[in-house]
Amino acid sequence: MAVNVSDVVVRGATGAEQRLGDFAGQVLLIVNVASRCGFTRQYAGLQKLNETYGERGLQVLGFPCNDFGAQEPGTLAEIQQFCSTTYGASFTLFDKVHAKGVKTAPYDLLTTVEPAGDVEWNFEKFLVGKDGTVLGRYKSAVEPDGAELTAAIEAALAA
Repeated sequence: MAVNVSDVVVRGATGAEQRLGDFAGQVLLIVNVASRCGFTRQYAGLQKLNETYGERGLQVLGFPCNDFGAQEPGTLAEIQQFCSTTYGASFTLFDKVHAKGVKTAPYDLLTTVEPAGDVEWNFEKFLVGKDGTVLGRYKSAVEPDGAELTAAIEAALAA
């Protein structure tokens, strides 16, 4: 059965609740991010995706997560400053979440996507179509600008 995130409520950077359904009509790339991880350099690739496909309807949504090796210990303000200063990242960052164990939104639902199970590490990616349906799940080692992911993003934008 297809998993749809439209009714999922997350907490934005200001602390306000937001439904992912508010992004209807746009393709979403949901990523659990961390500032002190071997994959942290992927911030640059995520920003590039945001710049390349943003005008066509892609929204990169970053969810800081400290579940993996305590690699995201900072406050949201510190994380935003780091991302902006170090990687020029301007895509949307949300409040910190839990992606394993007792998970918080959106990961309580996303981890039911096949292959189901906890997020394994930072920078795991979920591609969501314009209608809120989860189209794919990509492990941390899948680079943001890799052919597999960019082809899936382009297909979702064209749908």
